[in-house]
Amino acid sequence: MSKPRIESYKGPAAGWGALKAVGTHLSHSGAPLANVRALLKLNQPDGFDCPGCAWGDPEHGSSFEFCENGVKAVSWETTSKRVDDAFFERYTVSEMKRWDDYRLEDQGRLTRPMRFDRASDRYVPIEWSDALDLIADHLRALDDPDQALFYTSGKACNESAYTFQLLARLYGTNNLPDCSNMCHEASGVGLGEALGVGKGSVLLDDFERAEAIFSFGQNPGTNHPRMLGTLREAHERGCEVVAINTLKERGLERFADPQRKFEMLRGGSEAVSSMYLCPKLGGDMAIVRGMAKVVFERDALDHDFIARYTQGVDAYRAVVEATAWETIEAQSGLSRAEITRAAEIYIRSNATIICWAMGITQHEHSVASVREIVNLLLLRGNIGKPGAGTCPVRGHSNVQGDRTMGVNEKAPEWFFQALERYYGVSLKRGHGHDTVSAIRAMREGACRVFIGLAGNFARATSDSNVCEAALSSCNLTVHMSTKLNRSHLVTGRDALILPVIGRVETDAKADGTPQLITVEDSMSMVHGSAGIQRPASPMLRSEVAVICGIGERLLGSQVVDWMALAEDYDRIRDQIAEVIPGFSDFNRRVREPRGFWLGNPGARREFSTASGFAEFSSDPLPEAVLHQRLARETGWLTLQTLRSHDQYNTTVYGYDDRYRGVKGMRRVIFLNPNDIERLGLKDGQWVDLVGREEDGVPRRAEAFRIVSYDTPEGCAAAYYPETNPLIPLDSVGIKSNTPNSKSVAVRLAPSARLA
Repeated sequence: MSKPRIESYKGPAAGWGALKAVGTHLSHSGAPLANVRALLKLNQPDGFDCPGCAWGDPEHGSSFEFCENGVKAVSWETTSKRVDDAFFERYTVSEMKRWDDYRLEDQGRLTRPMRFDRASDRYVPIEWSDALDLIADHLRALDDPDQALFYTSGKACNESAYTFQLLARLYGTNNLPDCSNMCHEASGVGLGEALGVGKGSVLLDDFERAEAIFSFGQNPGTNHPRMLGTLREAHERGCEVVAINTLKERGLERFADPQRKFEMLRGGSEAVSSMYLCPKLGGDMAIVRGMAKVVFERDALDHDFIARYTQGVDAYRAVVEATAWETIEAQSGLSRAEITRAAEIYIRSNATIICWAMGITQHEHSVASVREIVNLLLLRGNIGKPGAGTCPVRGHSNVQGDRTMGVNEKAPEWFFQALERYYGVSLKRGHGHDTVSAIRAMREGACRVFIGLAGNFARATSDSNVCEAALSSCNLTVHMSTKLNRSHLVTGRDALILPVIGRVETDAKADGTPQLITVEDSMSMVHGSAGIQRPASPMLRSEVAVICGIGERLLGSQVVDWMALAEDYDRIRDQIAEVIPGFSDFNRRVREPRGFWLGNPGARREFSTASGFAEFSSDPLPEAVLHQRLARETGWLTLQTLRSHDQYNTTVYGYDDRYRGVKGMRRVIFLNPNDIERLGLKDGQWVDLVGREEDGVPRRAEAFRIVSYDTPEGCAAAYYPETNPLIPLDSVGIKSNTPNSKSVAVRLAPSARLA
């Protein structure tokens, strides 16, 4: 760990800094040669899919299809460190609770199933058969299947996601919360309402044809670095790239490609964006509304497309024209002139892609914001033509695939009917619990068994103290994991840690033949993945084997031959092909290089809405977004939670955030210099962050160092999961029920910690 300090970062994204970081993380893994071997197969047709982000792979391929954060993800999994019996004999759960997230996961790979022993406050070994029997016994003992929760992380592959949801539904519940509920749920809802499909409409090839690309609320330099190469190449050929993000992020400014030898030797870099706007938090919908005003004012519409493929434009035009520029400027924090310049870029372009991420989807009005983005695209026919369309940039590697596989607490009727037709059963209808309502249900005693397929539920969710108390009230908590994390320490009355094979490792059949798993990226490309490393322990099992083992004990083999599925994943894919549209001939097609595209009707200008048309929305702008409301109160700021550069979701790889100049620490809060002066504070001062307590729940995150940063006045930023305790459980998006992690009200209080 480097000495804690703040220092200005002058270089571009990637470049020599990325190569140095790669070397550091390979060395820290304790197995650098094994990791180098693994990296040569990362994102290759005959290798394994990156366990990090879901950015697409180019058709032409490359000998090096990975980025700095992909290296971190692989080396973090392929470490020589082990969490064995001796480790659990040495440390109690109470002692480990005092460790931070980095120290917990840095202990290494889990090696055998463990059961919590409350008397000794330790995890103790348990045999696999006994662990699976215990889960089945707890589930059978429930009064109602709806007292169980089946949670999925986006790290799970298609095969484990499909069998997991099948287990839950055959058991009798639709309680399938997943990580989508906390990130892109608003994208799925908004796109589904507008276009009929809750996924992006573009392929990676479209970025080579676009004349303009707008990037809203995302930081690709940290969250999906391979996207930087795509944006840079677009900018180099003359495509106008407009970055719209509350913080100035180096990855959206300049990029040095480590694969360009001459550029690296001369220390060069190239611009990524041609225009950069920094709105206030929650102001993106107002920006798009302003751009639409300019499009209408200049009659720059594609009238033929609108007439043939859409409905609702008149109502939308009326609401746009009724929106005053003063309102737009106040909400966005941008001037009319800035928004007009962005609109002019949009009007000049004959093919435009709009990308977005959490900066759009984690606000109260996120669904309306997604709909507004689609409205803008529809005005100029930028749906269903080359180089144009929607691109919600998903986070975890298979978060989109999990939803495709049926991990959905609100599954559509056709999906139930397809399952019933294939398996010859009757299934329960009705919505199950999403992530936020699952926490409420556990807190109220309505759900008493929690089973987690990968992920780190306790640290991923909002209102951390409330969430942990809810988990602790369960009769049983179960986590299928590769490494130790905080969720394992938030135990129910009974608790299990089940160690599973990682993405990098070989998952073999009984005869030693490697199994193939599949994933779906942000562009709806489905491709195979086969790990190459020996599993970290001979006692590891695949996620599919664990799920099928529970299924056999709980439900028997009359409807589903669970053990046959575990023995050969081709059998799972054969069933998927019969149930889910787009997967016909699944086993053959996924073995083609780079896999296959699931397709999107919108890309063909076919819209699966009730009307059969693309639907304009006519939502008014919010009466006032959070930064406007807090401006009337003394001392309050709007906080967004975000990742550091040494982090992927809840996994913390280190204590540095290179591009933001943070070294050796994570408890920092980024503030505008004028806010620091206005609040009577100093750069470098230590403060506590205090959240809203209207519901009677105290919310305080202690000891954060103030860092002066280029962000709009009234807006602040800090890393999660450290700041998740500040987000009230009931602070969620309309229609999405996603935590409002980018709209958190906080005030700063003196910290007991001295500078």
